[in-house]
Amino acid sequence: MKTSTGYVSEKTIYECSACKGCPRKAECIRSKSKTPLEERSKRIEVAKYFNEKRDSMESKIMTGEGKQLRMNRSIQAEGVFAYVKTDLSFRRFLTKGIKKVGAEWTLLAMAYNILRMHHKGQNGRLGTHLYSLAA
Repeated sequence: MKTSTGYVSEKTIYECSACKGCPRKAECIRSKSKTPLEERSKRIEVAKYFNEKRDSMESKIMTGEGKQLRMNRSIQAEGVFAYVKTDLSFRRFLTKGIKKVGAEWTLLAMAYNILRMHHKGQNGRLGTHLYSLAA
C-alpha cells in the first residue's frame, strides 16, 4: 500500500467470512461506510513492520534512561515560555515582519541560554544536562 506522501507499507488484511447473522455485528463493525451493514464484514489491517518498530521503541522508552529523557522533555518547553514571559517580562515583539521578529526571537533565545548557563554556573551544575528521576 502506498500513501499520499509516497511511503510504501506492507499490511496484512484479515477479513471475517462468517459475519452474516451475527448478533453482535453492529457493535463489532464500527466503520462509517455507506455500504449497508448487512453487506459488510469485519476487516482488520495489521502492519507488522510498524508493530515491530512500535514494540522496540516502547521497550526503549521504558528503560531508566528513556524515562529520564521523557521526564526532562515534558518539563522543558513550558518552563521556557513561562520564564520568558514572567521573569524576562517579554510579552510582545517590538518589531514587525518575519525577518525582524525572527531576529528578535533569536536574540531572546540567546539571552535565555546565557542566563541559564550563568545560573547553572552559580549553582555548580555546569556539565549536567538532565534532571534525575524522583525515586
